[in-house]
Amino acid sequence: MFNDKDEDHVRTLSEAIRDLEQIKLLKHAPQIWNEEIGDNIAHQFEKMSVVPVLAFIDPWGYKGLSLRLVNSFLKDWGCDCLFFFNYARINAGLSNPKVRSHMEALFESHTQTLTERIAGRPPEEREALIVEAIADALKTYGHRYVLPFCFKNETGKRTTHHLIFVTKHFKGYEVMKEIMAKESSGNNQGVASFQYMPASSFSQGLLFELNRPLESLKELLSIDFSRQSLTMIEVYRKHSIDKPFLSKHYKIVLKEMEEKGLIKTSGRKSNRGFADNILCIFPRT
Repeated sequence: MFNDKDEDHVRTLSEAIRDLEQIKLLKHAPQIWNEEIGDNIAHQFEKMSVVPVLAFIDPWGYKGLSLRLVNSFLKDWGCDCLFFFNYARINAGLSNPKVRSHMEALFESHTQTLTERIAGRPPEEREALIVEAIADALKTYGHRYVLPFCFKNETGKRTTHHLIFVTKHFKGYEVMKEIMAKESSGNNQGVASFQYMPASSFSQGLLFELNRPLESLKELLSIDFSRQSLTMIEVYRKHSIDKPFLSKHYKIVLKEMEEKGLIKTSGRKSNRGFADNILCIFPRT
């Protein structure tokens, strides 16, 4: 399903699809809509029960982008959403009372608090707080995994936009994190940067966590799982949310902790690495 409010774009896309070789072999022909993004599309999807969908939303600004719209794509089983978050426009919009309704559609009950928190803040902190706020707002609709990816301009000094991925299931989060990690242009000790935005304070939650180097993982695990016993895969699934670490990082660090006597392990060992089912026994810290 494709949608664009520009009739010329719709016509060009229709012609391009029609000219594809073997397009008629598809069981279901592509659908092309000519509507402006907003509540009307959200209402249509709220009434549908759909097969697993990956929805991509690009509102060319912020008009029409809302938590309701994102949730309408996510409500059914196996559905994920990726949307274009125009930081520059939204940053300006939060200070403009004329577009307050559009900001409230996006941040809902978080809007006023966010507006107050970003007032007078330097650009880096302001950006971190806004991205954190959209992640928090998305999570108010239920159990959500949120993963932002930041794009800078050619000088690396200004953010052009973010792509924000939202899903209800850890597996979708895991797959997209692997993809974003590979597409990152930098890393710290083998850990992908994801959004090229070094957070400057602990209060910046998600963005601070997504900038942790690998050397911090050992200490985090010792503190977060003190006096607990979990398998490697349980540690990874519980701990990796809102952090940049992949499964391979947990295996590397847990093996190192075992070798240094920082944890005890139980289970079938393998020469191929730290297996998913190895039980990790953490001492009291």
